Amino acid sequence: MTPATARTWHRLAGLALVVALAGTAGWGFHRVFAGTGLILAIVPAAVAPALVAALTRSRPLWLALLLDVVLWFAGTIPLYGGPAPGVFADVANAWQGLLTTLLPAPPEPRLLVLAHTLVWAAAVVGAEVLNRTRTRLAAALPALVVYGVALLLGVDGEGSNLPVAGALLVLVVALALVREGRPALWLLAGVPAGAALAALALVAGPLLPIAAEPYNPRENAELPPPRRVDSVSPLDRVSAWLQMPDRDLFTVKADKPLNWRLAVLDRYDGVRWTSAARFQPTGGRVPEGEWDGPAETVRQSVTFSGLPGTWLPAAERPVEVTGVRGLAVDPGSGALIAEVKPGKGFAYQVTSRVAKPSKQDLLDAAPVADASLTAFPAGPQRKLFTELAQEATKGADAPIKQAYRLQSYLRANAGYDVKAPPGHSLKGLEFFLETTHRGTSEQFASAFALMARTLGLPSRVVVGFRPGEAGPDGVYHVKSGHVMAWAEIKFDKLGWRPFYPTPGRSGSKDDHDVVSSAIQESEKLAGEFTQGGTSKPKQSRPTRTGTGDASEGGLPLWLIAPAVLAVLLVAYLGVAAARPWWRRRARRNAPAPGQRVLGAWRQTCDDLGLRDARTLTAEEVVARSGAVSPDLRPLADITNFARYAPEDVGSAAADEAWRRSDAVRLAVRARTPLTARLRDRILLR
Repeated sequence: MTPATARTWHRLAGLALVVALAGTAGWGFHRVFAGTGLILAIVPAAVAPALVAALTRSRPLWLALLLDVVLWFAGTIPLYGGPAPGVFADVANAWQGLLTTLLPAPPEPRLLVLAHTLVWAAAVVGAEVLNRTRTRLAAALPALVVYGVALLLGVDGEGSNLPVAGALLVLVVALALVREGRPALWLLAGVPAGAALAALALVAGPLLPIAAEPYNPRENAELPPPRRVDSVSPLDRVSAWLQMPDRDLFTVKADKPLNWRLAVLDRYDGVRWTSAARFQPTGGRVPEGEWDGPAETVRQSVTFSGLPGTWLPAAERPVEVTGVRGLAVDPGSGALIAEVKPGKGFAYQVTSRVAKPSKQDLLDAAPVADASLTAFPAGPQRKLFTELAQEATKGADAPIKQAYRLQSYLRANAGYDVKAPPGHSLKGLEFFLETTHRGTSEQFASAFALMARTLGLPSRVVVGFRPGEAGPDGVYHVKSGHVMAWAEIKFDKLGWRPFYPTPGRSGSKDDHDVVSSAIQESEKLAGEFTQGGTSKPKQSRPTRTGTGDASEGGLPLWLIAPAVLAVLLVAYLGVAAARPWWRRRARRNAPAPGQRVLGAWRQTCDDLGLRDARTLTAEEVVARSGAVSPDLRPLADITNFARYAPEDVGSAAADEAWRRSDAVRLAVRARTPLTARLRDRILLR
């Protein structure tokens, strides 16, 4: 192979490795995006800049960059399904959108364009640096930066990026060997060595302290403010739905009959319940609740047939949702909404996790300390609610018993009446508790939640539906008459626990068509816990709000990022300073005199800046650089002798070769400005 052919092969191999590096770094986003849309975003972005670099190697840089920009925009056309005038705004806003999206993020073009652009930028910089400079590893740095961004954005995603890190390490080793000008046989040895090092990193990576609790930038991201989802609250619809009980709303095909949760309302101003949910887009995953004990998995397939609004019903706490484009979830409550109002025939699938705590778990549970969930509006009605709550729970020695006794009290002392006046203001609830003692689940759930708050039990109101009318093949037909509101109380480690204070149509026994197992379980526990007990309640503990600031033991991003960069910079400078010294020391201390002579010659060629010295004879090196030092010619003669008769070389010749090499080194240093020497040292030239 001629020297020109070898240089061409090395350049093309380097470009191929830059493509592989950029594409592999882009695949680090696999923890961020679900599905195969990521491939469409990163493959064109990794390949196109390398082709441009190969075709414009002898052309001005501005021409190559212009072609790269044109190809970048062309690459967004298949991503968006056509020209997208707003692509630049999407690139600017995608990072914020990803930080406020629950992973996996939906593979939408407005989000995927960030990965596309980062991979494109890494491929452009890497290809042009490789084409127009002689640096060894600088072309790999942009891809490593992209991988770092992918790590940060996907820190709480599913899967692992350790295999991606291992692949990047192998590719960096291969690029270093190619840029060094090593023959192909070196790749056969170097790449397996890099792979072994990567395998070692894969094993050791999870053992590092940072792997247990990696920094998550989402903890510092500013979430969208609470918003009112629909113009009409589902709780305000309860009375109207009960007046027209036969209106079809949706069907559910499920493993078992459960109550279908629709909306969660946790703020009360004395007039109405509203939601303080902070909905975040998601590709289908719903964060798990506080309970990590035994639970039952229930799968549902929901089809709309007339349900208004954008709330999406689901059983208990969902963990995964499929079939919804534009899905958003409140991580705190697990409530689901669709960005676009669903129409008739709209269908999706839900997997829910139904907690199954033991009786002892319930007895040991302590209510969390959250002032916003125990707030009671100012007004004279507080005295009434407090007195009734204390009367209902007299003698209860555990918070869970207080809650169940309060549930039993309301079920036994008021009646269910679909014709009762609607509303849940303090004045209306006062009229319900003191005068009529008749109401719908709207009044029962609201009264329970407010009475619980006077006892220090954090509460909220949930609007949903009973299972509905059972049909064939496990399909439940839910109509407007199945609407129901209930209350929930939040316990430490247990999470939100449902309570059903609304009695059935004929007294305290629920007599609807299909009774949820949750209601049956609640009635059973209420019967057990209203008989008294000896368990003592545990002291409540405040829950962490997870603000992620320095006062809670974490460091802010503005402090962590510079510190990490400083450590990386110091490490790089340390390598840059130590590598030439270590290489020169190894050459000088070679075991055989002949090897020491050849090491002195290679050191001199490096000092002279001859990157292609392996393809040059000693005479050609002297012809190029003989004026640098009079010691170069004698060193070339010793080297020629050592090349052809290494067994005849003695220690004296080796010492003479290194003396001449050191003299040449001093001469080169005297002729080279300090800034140039520092630049070459930092860039590992």
